[in-house]
Amino acid sequence: MVQSQAKAAPNTPSDTAQQEEEIAYLAKRHRVTPAIVREIIRRIGSSERSAVEREIQRGKARR
Repeated sequence: MVQSQAKAAPNTPSDTAQQEEEIAYLAKRHRVTPAIVREIIRRIGSSERSAVEREIQRGKARR
């Protein structure tokens, strides 16, 4: 059995730009800094909008 060691393709500039636009949108919508949105994405391991918004709301509920 042969296993391939395929690496993930590096992010293209358009993917990175699109992700930054999404981060800026979420930050503005929820009135938090883009750094907080990036930290939430890193912590939960997903950049899915609904998951990030749910985590932002949980954080606001703690304050």
